[in-house]
Amino acid sequence: MKKKAFSAVLAGAMAVSLLSACGGNSQPQNIADVSSAASEPASAVTSAEPAAQEMTFVLNNIPDGLDPTVTNNSFAQYVILNCFEGLVTYDSTGAVVAGCAETWDISDDGLTYTFHLRDGLKWSDGTDLTAEDFVYSIQHVLTPATGAQYVSMVTDYIKGAQEFYDGTGTAEDLGVKAIDAKTLEITLKQPTSYFIDVLSMWVYDPIQKATVEANGDAWSTRAETYVGNGPFKVTGMSMNENVILEKNENYWNADSVTLDKLTFRYVLDQATALTAYESGEVDGVISIPSSDYARLKADKAGVQTSPSYGTVYYNINCSVAPFDDPLVRKALCLAIDRQSIIDNVVQVDAQPAYSFLAPGYVVDGKDITEGRSDYGLSATADVEAAQAALAEAGYPNGEGFPTLHLSYYDNDTVKKIVEAMAEMFKNNLNINVEVSSADWGIFYDSVVKGDYEVCAMGWSADYVNPMSFLPLFKTGDSTNNAFYSNADYDALVEQVMTESDPAKAAELTMQADAIASEDYACLPLYYKSNSYLMHDNISGYFMNASGGLFFKDVKVS
Repeated sequence: MKKKAFSAVLAGAMAVSLLSACGGNSQPQNIADVSSAASEPASAVTSAEPAAQEMTFVLNNIPDGLDPTVTNNSFAQYVILNCFEGLVTYDSTGAVVAGCAETWDISDDGLTYTFHLRDGLKWSDGTDLTAEDFVYSIQHVLTPATGAQYVSMVTDYIKGAQEFYDGTGTAEDLGVKAIDAKTLEITLKQPTSYFIDVLSMWVYDPIQKATVEANGDAWSTRAETYVGNGPFKVTGMSMNENVILEKNENYWNADSVTLDKLTFRYVLDQATALTAYESGEVDGVISIPSSDYARLKADKAGVQTSPSYGTVYYNINCSVAPFDDPLVRKALCLAIDRQSIIDNVVQVDAQPAYSFLAPGYVVDGKDITEGRSDYGLSATADVEAAQAALAEAGYPNGEGFPTLHLSYYDNDTVKKIVEAMAEMFKNNLNINVEVSSADWGIFYDSVVKGDYEVCAMGWSADYVNPMSFLPLFKTGDSTNNAFYSNADYDALVEQVMTESDPAKAAELTMQADAIASEDYACLPLYYKSNSYLMHDNISGYFMNASGGLFFKDVKVS
């Protein structure tokens, strides 16, 4: 979700466009009145005094945890990205820029990266942060007991990482070394042209050894032990209500941080959150109810839209019958009216998707997906072709086809999509559908275990490169929750990983995309954009293409 899986993944700001993340119950939460006049919109409040540099932003889903070395859940990113900083980070243009590492060198063979850390780096508790902290953090990710959901993003690239994780290698063999307090050396298994992009992922963020060893897994569940190194520090935490952040005076660039206090408040009911926003009780909301999107946009009520490198799709469990048959998967993909879902259910401007790989990656001035096949799919359902594929699979007019189990995580928009899809499967394929839902934790655990047939999923890229998508269907990859396997696809992905020529890598990427798409490894719905709400007295925030929302440059007027 994700995500990030979403996933997660997944992934991602707006409930009507992000399906790679978690859900929760629909009970309204208490909302703190953070405006000086609760009955007025925050943007309308005026005062002779300078505005307090404080704001409240609503999140509509509770993450599965806030440990950057463990979670891949996109709902956790809002806290993690503002409380931690890795060797590299993002700027307001979406570019990857220097973070804790001021500069770096790459060896001629493309295998060894030497990072030179900034002077005076500190943890939020004031203690020194050194290269050894990055070594510890990566080793922590590679410790199986940690349960790192993004472990493959380390084992796939760093020399000796897989062996360390398997218990057959040692720390001495691991390609992560602290040369001195300010110099970190990372050695790769093979040249990887996009490794700096990979380092922007929070799985590479440092965590403080003393805090983890003193508190175990609980270190990331209490404000007093949540030690980070980013522009903000956690001063209050209630996992079901809020996370309160304040400016981290020990951040290396603290002088540029204006915002004194940032409260993330969990309000699981979108209608309740919107009411709070429109009454001025909160400054922003991450999810917009689909039924209100057009009105809010027309009223210029603070709808913010950001380009996203992501896809909304549904996983099909390729390891269980009858879904292990590509013809069955093809029939499901053909039976869906994507345009109807976009126009009538999610009610946003979106592009129908015919592949899991989103457009948005450009090489030599051209999007690499430009001109690709639609793999026989279309914006509207092709009922005749869908029925023909199902008949060829041995189920003419749906006869003999078992009840299809369609599962999703608790979310109002996702619920509406699932209900629409269930009706399409019934009407267009004459198959019975059973729908079930659960909160994110229970739902995603079932997905990872393969205890599902067809389920809500999606992906927002963790970094802007197709390699953020390709592992999703690589045999044995920890993100491959569709349990799809194709040796030719795997071989192409491995070639992409080592290809240094961007044009050649793009060619190989599109060959891999064609294999998985022609096998109908998933059911793609539409390509994402991220939309959220923010009052116009808030400026300086920015969202990257992975849906990460950064507040370090925010000013309140």
